[in-house]
Amino acid sequence: MTTTIIITFCALLLIAYFFDLTAPYTRIPSVILLLMLGWFLRQISAFLPFDIPDLSEFLPLLGTIGLILIVLEGAIELEISSAKAGLIMRSILGAVIPMFGLAFVLAFTFQYLGGYSLKDSLLNAIPFCIISSAIAIPSVRNIRKIYKDFIVFESSISDIAGVVFFSFILQNDVFTGASVGYSFLQFLMIMLISFVATIILSFLLHKIDHHIKFIPIILLVILIYTVSEVFELPALIFIMIFGLFLGNFDRLKDSRILERFHLGQLHQESVKFREITSEGAFIVRSMFFLLFGYLMETREILNPGTFTWALGIAGLIYVVRAIQLKLSGIPLFPLLVIAPRGLITILLFLSITPQHLIGFINKSLLIQVIVLTSVVMMVGMLFVNSRRKEEATLPVEPRLLKAIEEIGESCELPEYSVSQKDNPKP
Repeated sequence: MTTTIIITFCALLLIAYFFDLTAPYTRIPSVILLLMLGWFLRQISAFLPFDIPDLSEFLPLLGTIGLILIVLEGAIELEISSAKAGLIMRSILGAVIPMFGLAFVLAFTFQYLGGYSLKDSLLNAIPFCIISSAIAIPSVRNIRKIYKDFIVFESSISDIAGVVFFSFILQNDVFTGASVGYSFLQFLMIMLISFVATIILSFLLHKIDHHIKFIPIILLVILIYTVSEVFELPALIFIMIFGLFLGNFDRLKDSRILERFHLGQLHQESVKFREITSEGAFIVRSMFFLLFGYLMETREILNPGTFTWALGIAGLIYVVRAIQLKLSGIPLFPLLVIAPRGLITILLFLSITPQHLIGFINKSLLIQVIVLTSVVMMVGMLFVNSRRKEEATLPVEPRLLKAIEEIGESCELPEYSVSQKDNPKP
């Protein structure tokens, strides 16, 4: 039995690695393949000569650890500079405003049709309003860097803002000035904790001479996150700040704070830490989606009773996203289709207590929205290459160039540069 488990575990992770390697060429998000593989394993498990125990209890555990590592990985990859100020602001607005707008639209719809309270309606609506960084970030490796940076910022901030918003609604029965003030105090507390913990962890990362040094740091990060969650603090902010510090160390190495704590030589350790974090995130993410796929049942995927709701929610997601991108002056393609729901959606749904659940918001609807948004992203990403080929024969759009200039980045289009905007070739 032990040998079988080891062989199965290694084989599944190697298959997941193959999916990850081939994703840039097939344009199929590895998450969809992992869900399908997990579902297929569920079908063949019925023919095995032994019973497989209930694995559903492991899903929240893998999801929480995966969330920490994925947000940390994404934050480390982000480069903060004055030239990207426009991009960062657009990402923040693109993550927060549509999430709040979509949440209240869905909540008022649930409240109107079912007579549910605003709190219950919001708790059930918020999980559908958060872009999954676990799916979005790995899926944009092969698109232009300016779009990739936007998605990394947007999805990471969407995760953080969504969890904070959900926790605020869950903890408060009545929304008053006092509850808002208390949430603001929590925000200030986690910012202070994040600053102190980042300095301490960076100091340990630099000073530990033992040959095992990165795993203890990751365990401390998970521990600080979990303890912060116990005290109902928005702990993902700490993950984001720590990751941004390590990812932008080169820009901070001459600061007085780093000199004071003798952190001037942290660059080499931060590079190795990034590699360890990326590989750990891959393992946990793969196990999570394999397990979620395994726990899916065919009748839940094909449930006709929730499919209309799933189509409506998915359609509303893209309508709101299209409006947001248009108002921001950002090209719709390919960013419009990169709005998958996934890990955060599942985790928040699982954390809703039975007394707050709405009848028609169930696992079937959850799975269908996740699959629909992932399939839309997959189909959209399939046309990225063909769209680029078309752009090579078309004039550069002034609106696109203006958006790029405002963001502060250069986006190289085939055969053209910004200087050609006045006299584009036919």
